[in-house]
Amino acid sequence: MKTKHLLRSALALALAALLVACANPALRQAEELSRANQMPQAYAVLGEALKQSPQDHALRAAQLRLQNQLVSRLLIQVEGLRATGRWEEMGEAMQQLRELDPKHPRLAWFEAELKRGPRQELKLQAARAALREGKLERAEALGREILVESPQHVGARLLLSQTAQARPLEAQSNEMGPAFQKPVTLEFRDAPLRQVFEALARSSNINFVFDKDVRADARVTIFLRNVSLDEAMRVLLSTQALDRKMLNDSSVLIFPNTAGKQREHQELITRTLYLTNADVKQVQAMVRTIAKVRDIHIDERLNLMVVRDTPEVMRLVEKLIASVDLPEPEVMLEVEVLEMSTDRADALGLKWPDTVQYGLTGVTGQVELGRRNEFRASIANPAVVATLRGSSGDVNILANPKIRVRNHEKAKVHIGEKLPVFTTTSAVNIGVSSSVTYLDVGLKLDVEPTIQLDNDVSIKVGLEVSNLISEVLGPSDSKAYRIGTRVTSTTLRLNDGETQVLAGLINDEDRRTATGIPGLSAMPLIGRLFGVTQDNHTKTEVVLLITPRIVRNLSLPDAAFTRLASGTDASPGAFSSLLRPNAKVGVGPAGSLGGANASATTSASGFSVTPPPASEAVLRFDVTPQVGPGGTVSVTLKNESGATVRAELEFDPSKFAPTQGGGQPGRVPVELTPRGDKVLILRALPAANGQALNIAVGSISATGAAGENISVRLEGTGLVTVDTPR
Repeated sequence: MKTKHLLRSALALALAALLVACANPALRQAEELSRANQMPQAYAVLGEALKQSPQDHALRAAQLRLQNQLVSRLLIQVEGLRATGRWEEMGEAMQQLRELDPKHPRLAWFEAELKRGPRQELKLQAARAALREGKLERAEALGREILVESPQHVGARLLLSQTAQARPLEAQSNEMGPAFQKPVTLEFRDAPLRQVFEALARSSNINFVFDKDVRADARVTIFLRNVSLDEAMRVLLSTQALDRKMLNDSSVLIFPNTAGKQREHQELITRTLYLTNADVKQVQAMVRTIAKVRDIHIDERLNLMVVRDTPEVMRLVEKLIASVDLPEPEVMLEVEVLEMSTDRADALGLKWPDTVQYGLTGVTGQVELGRRNEFRASIANPAVVATLRGSSGDVNILANPKIRVRNHEKAKVHIGEKLPVFTTTSAVNIGVSSSVTYLDVGLKLDVEPTIQLDNDVSIKVGLEVSNLISEVLGPSDSKAYRIGTRVTSTTLRLNDGETQVLAGLINDEDRRTATGIPGLSAMPLIGRLFGVTQDNHTKTEVVLLITPRIVRNLSLPDAAFTRLASGTDASPGAFSSLLRPNAKVGVGPAGSLGGANASATTSASGFSVTPPPASEAVLRFDVTPQVGPGGTVSVTLKNESGATVRAELEFDPSKFAPTQGGGQPGRVPVELTPRGDKVLILRALPAANGQALNIAVGSISATGAAGENISVRLEGTGLVTVDTPR
């Protein structure tokens, strides 16, 4: 037998050595390359080996494992390049991913992002330029166009935040164009309404078209000083129960502000709004209540909402959704449950026999009384047993689960076992049937966190620790169990990272049992000579340690998003009729003006347009503050005066190169017409990587309409930071 065992061991070792020798050497080479972090080379080695041995399953399995690792790395790399806007490098990484896994499900999404990413960058640059020029509506519209395609676009979200902070609570105009922003002064008394609009049209080159139901005999008395044309129109229309509709940049339709005319003339738009975090049903109820939308449809499957209403109401709906469509907070709960048990058992004494026999030894069954002379008294051997035993033990049972839970959601942990409990039932004509149910025994932990804005976490904790004590036999040999249970329930509030200890669930049990000769074993001191006394002491304590760590708290929107101008009760989302703080206005019904204001009235010729002063030219200068290696720097020059401004853009030719030719190295001449602007593009050269560089504007001069020289004030900074290549 020993020889056979040795022979089997030798055969097993020989077989293992043969398998190692038969393994493809490409596996070892690929493993060494992987350890050296040369995974593409290792993948290539396995690919070449598979071409030679296509049926080698070990090679195929190793190649699949390595392919999964490479794909995971490339996904992380592509996502990082997309987030930083490095589109060329993203395309190269995507090509590698395409070669590894041509049918990867995320390739289509990455390709769409690669197409719209550069386009979104151009939109973002245009939106930033509009924000600098004070065109808030244009900047906001471009930003929301980006967010429709990419809801988590960081640059667009920052732009909307800056736009909301720049806009006052009471919205002004809707970017009606430069012609509507000219400062005007109106002084009319008891003048026909159409005569006032004719004066406005002659002075501003704005065309006014009137609906057939606008009253021709309407008269107005109005005084407006230092207001824009847009503000003057809104005040005039609101006092005459009229409304307007932009036909183009220089044409306005005037119509009565009635429900019928609103339906006839107001343009409606339809938007499909995809919600990322908020529940679409709750958002629908909010939008119906606050914005009073006309038509709304929701799709719970896609969590989207389709809204059809006026542009003003749509703008209010978008802002409301932006204020509630926020990711829910999450917390990681680190829980430690310890059951500390101490057992001690002592047994001391002499164990005497339980029975004494009188009869024939070695004979079982019936015996004859005639052989009573052969009867002998006997006891079990050994006659007396001395018991000297003591034992003790400490047991620590540790459970350390980590649970990630959303705000206001319940999480459960059960560590233990399920005990079967059989139940039998009997019925007439059916017989006896049995069923089984399961009883949970072990540790049960229920938690429900509530994450506060101050990074505190309120936690409802329910802990139950149960253990099996004994089995109990029931009718028909069915079994039941005696279960010991310790339960606690509490609510506590902890700071992020704070650990709370919950202890005191103690079970302390002392037992003493004595066996021996009746009467004698119960005597003090000498009783242990006539029996065995056993002392058992068991003590268990359950300790719970819980530590919350906030993974993501509620990201509150800027204060500008929580305070929205909502129009009027009749027109939700409509633009406000409030004027600038320095504007002065006086409006009265026809024929009712008198007293101190009577001397200030004039006829229709009293309309005037106040031109802006032209004593100084202002040249605004702005550059992209930070670009990546090899990125482009946008340089914006804007002439905010009525003069012609000439200047030269100056930069280090070893660090930047213009995308358009012209001028000496490091200099690009610029000429700006009155109220004109220009954007120049410079590309960062490799020598600029990791540096903070300055772009300047020099040789500045300005010429007025009559050829006179005008002083120029330059506003802005040209500091650019070029990132270091990764």
